[in-house]
Amino acid sequence: MTALASHSSVKVVGANGQISLGKQFAGRQVLVEEHEPGVWMVRTATVMPDNERWLHEPQAAVDLQSALAWAAATPASDSNTDALMKRLSDGIK
Repeated sequence: MTALASHSSVKVVGANGQISLGKQFAGRQVLVEEHEPGVWMVRTATVMPDNERWLHEPQAAVDLQSALAWAAATPASDSNTDALMKRLSDGIK
């Protein structure tokens, strides 16, 4: 069994209701959980917007790998740019 390291420090809540956690956490998102009045747990977190959740599903990874394999096997070409632009303007049929 491994022992968990614990570090405590005293912070002062400023007049505007804020505390500083230190520069190493600047710009990070955190979860603040109030377990009971005056008892908070602050944890760093990565928050994902609902409309981007699909990117983290297994099928999205399969589709991305397939697209990357196609891109690697298909050389870029300007030979039919006019036809492609027409298809895009017509809504790709």
